[in-house]
Amino acid sequence: MVETSSIGGPSATRISERSEWNRALRSLVRSRAAVVGVIVLLAVMVVAVAAAWIAPHNPNEQVLERRLLPPAWMEGGSRAHPLGTDHLGRDILSRTIYGSRVSLAVGFSAVLISGLLGVGVGLIAGYYGRAYEAAIMRLVDIQLAFPFILLALAIIGVLGPGLRNVILVLGVAGWMVYARVVRGQVLSVREREFVEAARAIGASDFRIIRRHVLPNTLAPVIIVATFAVATCIITEASLTFFGLGVEATIPTWGSMLSDGRAYMGTAWWLTTFPGLAMMLTVLALNVIGDWLREYIDPRMRNL
Repeated sequence: MVETSSIGGPSATRISERSEWNRALRSLVRSRAAVVGVIVLLAVMVVAVAAAWIAPHNPNEQVLERRLLPPAWMEGGSRAHPLGTDHLGRDILSRTIYGSRVSLAVGFSAVLISGLLGVGVGLIAGYYGRAYEAAIMRLVDIQLAFPFILLALAIIGVLGPGLRNVILVLGVAGWMVYARVVRGQVLSVREREFVEAARAIGASDFRIIRRHVLPNTLAPVIIVATFAVATCIITEASLTFFGLGVEATIPTWGSMLSDGRAYMGTAWWLTTFPGLAMMLTVLALNVIGDWLREYIDPRMRNL
């Protein structure tokens, strides 16, 4: 629980922040799985940012004379295409590298949208209560009654496929979890002594929410957001796999899996490498989320 105080001044606050960062770093180092997860996620992010410099070929370049080349270590493979080529002669390594851009962009952008929307709605529902809470929570219950993937498929079917539409749909379809988590946190925080003291000195509701209530809701939100990024990556790949996601001209892990399903018996590398990339990224996010949950709530370590 974060309670704001002026005792000790800014220097005391900075010392407390450094101490908290040091404690988090020590906790991370003690968890080997979390360290590996952070390394994998950072590597994927670096690859995504530097895709234009790392990728050996244009991901959409088609060379039919080189179609279905196996990986370089297999008979008939080429060192120019370390992971082989697909049915149109496109380089698998380059497409996998560029696919990381889309997956991370969709994951983080959709979570940012749903997080901002859900946190804002949850703060209003929890702090003001009564009619606001009743109306908002009934809306949450109604939207939660629809399966997430079916809701996304329905909206994409109306709006049409496209990167922007996928991000928008995943962002709008995922705000309910944040709203419920934040509402629960606010209900326990709004009656605390430091909030009552802020009201007593005449602080406005906006200032109380911004300075005292919101900081005490962010810890569980960060945990939820970490797992949500992984979910959005899988959902985007699923939508693209069925032709309802990102445009076919943009290389994505989902489109690579869709293109390669007809060749799984003869050219396994078309689906194996993008599938491994997605699996490692999602696994890294889930491991980091588990560590964050244990770090923020030590009681979870024995569960």
